Amino acid sequence: MHITVIGTGYVGLVSAVCLAELGHQVIAVDSDAKKVEVLMRGACPIYEALLPELLQRHNGKRLRFSAFARSAVTASDVVFLAVGTPQSESGEADLSQIQDVANEIGPVLHRSTLIVEKSTVPVCTCDALREMLLRNGAHEGWFSVASNPEFLREGTAVTDFLYPERIVAGADDDFGRFLLREVYRPLTSGSYYRTEDAVPCPTRKPGKAPLLVTGTRSAELIKHASNGFLAAKVSYINAVAQLAEAVDANIDEVSAGMGSDPRIGTDFLQAGLGYGGSCLPKDVAAFEAVAKRHGIDFSLLREVKRLNEGQRSRFIDKVKRSVGMLAGKRMGVLGLSFKEGTDDVRESPAIATVRELARQGVTVCAHDPAAMEKAREALADYPIAYAHDPYDAAVGCDALLILTGWKQFAKLDLHRLHSVMKSPVIFDGRNLYLPEEMAAAGFVYHSVGRRCLPVNCLPSVSKPESLRSVKSGLAGTPISTQIVQVKPRPVRS
Repeated sequence: MHITVIGTGYVGLVSAVCLAELGHQVIAVDSDAKKVEVLMRGACPIYEALLPELLQRHNGKRLRFSAFARSAVTASDVVFLAVGTPQSESGEADLSQIQDVANEIGPVLHRSTLIVEKSTVPVCTCDALREMLLRNGAHEGWFSVASNPEFLREGTAVTDFLYPERIVAGADDDFGRFLLREVYRPLTSGSYYRTEDAVPCPTRKPGKAPLLVTGTRSAELIKHASNGFLAAKVSYINAVAQLAEAVDANIDEVSAGMGSDPRIGTDFLQAGLGYGGSCLPKDVAAFEAVAKRHGIDFSLLREVKRLNEGQRSRFIDKVKRSVGMLAGKRMGVLGLSFKEGTDDVRESPAIATVRELARQGVTVCAHDPAAMEKAREALADYPIAYAHDPYDAAVGCDALLILTGWKQFAKLDLHRLHSVMKSPVIFDGRNLYLPEEMAAAGFVYHSVGRRCLPVNCLPSVSKPESLRSVKSGLAGTPISTQIVQVKPRPVRS
């Protein structure tokens, strides 16, 4: 099929590249001519696993880039809209970029074309988009509007697209339903997985991708409802973690007990600094605004947001209680992106924490494997130093803060780390280590929802292993305790 994707941001570029991977002829359009030039050269502006390789594979073949939306649209059967829908001051999604696209492509919709919302939008936006296109010259009966929300996670977006847990195809007519089925047929039939050079996925078995066909309004609502629920799970487990600390319980064990119930599941039950990024914070606010506009008091979403924001304050308070007055202290920070596997610092809990530390007079030296450049921009107003590795960030520190769950940070040489720090105090906002392991290595170790053990409460270990499961850490305990493996994982969004 001939497909146009308008917008080459995170969702747009991943979608365009993956649609080309499925065998379609794709034109990716962006109004930024300089960005188009960069993409035409094969350079990947986004830090995302597998994306550079697929871009190189298809660029100039099944995938082309353009700054001209009208000519691309007239040559396409399906047009995906993947433009930004940022949060406005009222909390609602700003649909001005969708309006701009409608203004541009409406006059050239004179053949059978399917226009598909890929951006996250409020329910009833398909109806509004249809009216926008008609007002801008689109011919009645020559186009259809559909909703196909994305469920991509930064860090695993390519495999999320190619090995989806579900594909939601929202259309209100047979034309839209037929074309959406054809777009994703390589996945829903399983034919893509049988190709020789199919992208492998270590966490999901190839089969046939499930397709859920709905109306447009249901599809739009599915996206916001899903992200609101995931955010609620994060805030819920963080509230439980507060209680676990208060009663001297272990949140990892609590999460394992909860997550072993298939009605609950383990995803998004990792206590930490809370959710961030470009999706969950924006979508929670937009979902509440949509509910309010339709007369629904969705107060649960306000509480989800309040708990999430409070989690960062509680972490800072924990640091204060341990080290005393913050002014004049030197602290190392590991992690600046909002989660591991990405360089995205939008709404990052780590960035918010660093800003607050700097405001309170802390000298901060930070390191992140991917997000240093973007963090420099986000923290340009603060005198933050940047280190080339975790150990450099820890040199001479009164405390070390782990703020993002990068795997590299879970495999540190604890003996080396101890030797370069002024005070062996660690505040782990992602629960990457076991308290027993850190106490045995000589660290005063504070985590989320778990008690801080006395230093050297266990025999020293010659070579500590990070990210050890509680199952192995509780060797010798009753069998019933060891049935469920607990491996602390960072919060995903």
